[in-house]
Amino acid sequence: MTAGEPGAVQQDGSGKGGLRAALGGLTTRGRSFLAAGVAAAVCAYVLGQSDLLRVGLLLAVLPLVCVVVLYRTRYRVTGTRRLSPSRVPAGTEARVHLRMDNVSRLPTGLLMLQDRVPYVLGPRPRFVLDRVEAGGRREVSYRVRSDLRGRYPLGPLQLRLNDPFGMCELTRSFSAYDTLVVVPRTVPLPPLRLAGEASGYGDGRQRSLALAGEDDIIPRGYRHGDDLRRVHWRSTARYGELMVRREEQPQRARCTVLLDTRQIAYAGAGPDSAFEWAVSGAASALVHMLERGFAVRLLTDDGNAVPGEGSDGFAGSTQESADSAGLMLDTLAVVGHSDGGGLSRAHDVLRGGNEGLLIAFFGDLDEEQTSVAARMRQRAGAGVAFVLDSARWSGGMELLLDPPGVSEERLRQLREAGWIVVPVPPGSELPALWQLAGQLRADTESAGNGGPTGFPGGWS
Repeated sequence: MTAGEPGAVQQDGSGKGGLRAALGGLTTRGRSFLAAGVAAAVCAYVLGQSDLLRVGLLLAVLPLVCVVVLYRTRYRVTGTRRLSPSRVPAGTEARVHLRMDNVSRLPTGLLMLQDRVPYVLGPRPRFVLDRVEAGGRREVSYRVRSDLRGRYPLGPLQLRLNDPFGMCELTRSFSAYDTLVVVPRTVPLPPLRLAGEASGYGDGRQRSLALAGEDDIIPRGYRHGDDLRRVHWRSTARYGELMVRREEQPQRARCTVLLDTRQIAYAGAGPDSAFEWAVSGAASALVHMLERGFAVRLLTDDGNAVPGEGSDGFAGSTQESADSAGLMLDTLAVVGHSDGGGLSRAHDVLRGGNEGLLIAFFGDLDEEQTSVAARMRQRAGAGVAFVLDSARWSGGMELLLDPPGVSEERLRQLREAGWIVVPVPPGSELPALWQLAGQLRADTESAGNGGPTGFPGGWS
């Protein structure tokens, strides 16, 4: 949960815009009374009717008095917004709690509370607060929901102040606002052995040993709870503080989730498009691998990696993993199409031999990008590629330009490069494809170093 900063609205006769701005707040009723009063006064002057003049003055003065009284009324109101939760998957509701406090010594009149929200989150919520006593509090709430991922500002709150006769309406705005983050949908994935490391953390764990020689020991500072038998006295004397030996430390197996965001690689738009499926798939994969104990990072085709700091850019300890998962999901919440520069920049980010498992979500691949993706596989310990044919997802005429035979040839090139290739037909469910990737890997191991000869059903 996140709490918005309390905002305050003070209506005390010194509001911005002055009395002239307050006159602009006359309602239709107030303008009608004023016009009728002026007309009656003119008629009374022309006809010489003093009684009609009194009626005209009453009709004209009443809305003006309401404006002055409402404008000069002194009270202070504070408002607080709280999101529960502040980060939600697409298609999931979040609840927004609003609290109004009257911190003045006078009760308020009729108040209309309105919160400004983007149209994709639903209609603009409005609440009527009849009367808030001095020191009183009112709490209301509403729900928001979006099928589109993104970052959506909520606020600022607005108060509409009315006089008892409905002649004048003034609007005052709070200054605080909050942000609702709608992240991609994630689905639970079955646990599979997709990499070939030894057992340990998740599907695999590597062990890094401190050098055993006395002169090669790598000490670290003493931490509360360390065994005093691990104190390294030579380093303690050298650095002037208590140092302990760095013993055998587990190193988490690494996983890079690569998302192809090239605009040319995807056709169509909307929640059911191929690109949104790829974004959701990348989010599901990184969450799953973090839960399995892997150190994970998110990489896009333009070479941007998240998180950018830590152990070689990968999520580190358990606490860092939780923070990094939120950071990566926040990145995927607003990720868009790149400039179409190709996969070369992502290829340059990968380093040979120590990247661990590489899980890629590719869009349409031409001959050049297929060659880059094939070389990318050589820079990882194992590679799983989910390839989307966006033309079939959108049902467009692109099929005539890229017939199935060409697509199958590019998939074959990826398999020969060592990728575990899983084509993604329209409407596919990621858990089933994830299970299929594990089966293809098992088939690859049973067949030796050669890759699988084909994929059941191809693109169908």
